[in-house]
Amino acid sequence: PLAVPSPGQTPAASASSAAGQSAAAPAGAASPTAESASPSAQPTADASAANSPSGKASAPTAPATQKKAAKLPLAGKTIVVDPGHNGLYKRSFNTKQVPAGNGKTKDCNSSGTATRSGYEEHAYNWAQATALAAQLRKLGAKVVLTRKNDEGLGPCVNLRAKTANDIGADLLISIHADGNTAAGARGYHVIVSTAMAGGDALEKSSLRLAKNARAKLDALAQMPRSNYTGKAALSLRDDLATLNLLEDTPGIMMEMGNMMNAADAKLLASKSFRKAAAKALAEAAAKTLRASS
Repeated sequence: PLAVPSPGQTPAASASSAAGQSAAAPAGAASPTAESASPSAQPTADASAANSPSGKASAPTAPATQKKAAKLPLAGKTIVVDPGHNGLYKRSFNTKQVPAGNGKTKDCNSSGTATRSGYEEHAYNWAQATALAAQLRKLGAKVVLTRKNDEGLGPCVNLRAKTANDIGADLLISIHADGNTAAGARGYHVIVSTAMAGGDALEKSSLRLAKNARAKLDALAQMPRSNYTGKAALSLRDDLATLNLLEDTPGIMMEMGNMMNAADAKLLASKSFRKAAAKALAEAAAKTLRASS
């Protein structure tokens, strides 16, 4: 993965809410409404050497390697990981209106919120998304990221859903962090759309993914459930283009914690937390797709 740029790369970050798909505003401002099977047995070195003319262990055959790969829980699956927001903010680009689904439009994107010490959301999203991508690949998945790095503009929120639609992805997981300024507000929550292009069946599949993500995060990560939004860390919304425009791909948007809260901010900045969260989300993906197959 590419290196995450240091703070100060973008103009003042916004304190946008949940999906953060609204234009940037100064950090600390009130947040407006917005947008991971065991491998097949291989011959031991001794057995392989005994059958080799040279007396040396031979490498696994191609069929054996393919059999091992096929046993990985996400083998043959394609998952889109969306690092929310973008690395730069340019008003003329970020404020242009794009389709948001449900008969609405909204701003193209923003660079997101930030912690009070200056760790910007777009940088956290990139670090968490690339950690998740690595965990998903370990489980056999093909992973497609909606942006190539943390250095440029775009893509707009509608194009993030289009990425999944165009390739017929099996799942989409969008990574964000919140910027709620209420005293004591902390914790993660999972957003599910109630206005998906794919209709009720897709919304139900997305809710299953959300519940699996919640269970795995509760078990494997240290971040508590949100105490300020949603019901039991699940938030139902109809204003998020990244989710609304999905046609056949179950998708969720993760708000991994509240960047305005000191305890959450410390976790979000921790590599060990990001690794644990990535493992939790990858296992949630595997459980969801296993149940649907």
